[in-house]
Amino acid sequence: MKKLLWILILACNFAWGQMPDISTVWLNNSKPYIGTIGDRGQQLKLKVNISEQNKKNDQEYFISGYSLVDDNYAKYEGKVTITKYKDAKRKGVVFGDYELAEEPKGKHSGIFKGKFIYTFKWNKKTEKVEGQYIEFIGDWKSYDGKLNFKIRLKNQ
Repeated sequence: MKKLLWILILACNFAWGQMPDISTVWLNNSKPYIGTIGDRGQQLKLKVNISEQNKKNDQEYFISGYSLVDDNYAKYEGKVTITKYKDAKRKGVVFGDYELAEEPKGKHSGIFKGKFIYTFKWNKKTEKVEGQYIEFIGDWKSYDGKLNFKIRLKNQ
């Protein structure tokens, strides 16, 4: 009976636990995420200018900024959603999904959609996050449906 009670208490704490606000993580210290798009590996830059935690769902973050491929600059907005979190003593890993919609201007605008992984190390002495690594993997699809490219981005 005691084991069942402890399991129930832990489950309740987990269910009502508040996710800390990590909205500053997505800002990437004001640096763009850099990666590739398409088969030819064209350079893609994705800059996040605004990041806010959803007040109704603490696992979700609203972000906006711009993307840049060659001379094609597009503003976007969308969301990043945490789906899973693993914590070790000194290392944490966060998994999730993202969907970012560019402004519908021209044939070179569309939607970024895929998965992300965020890993970091926790320094107990300074009580700060160190060694952050963020990677976005997925697809970009044009609004007219004619273009569909694989993308891969990571923080600097």
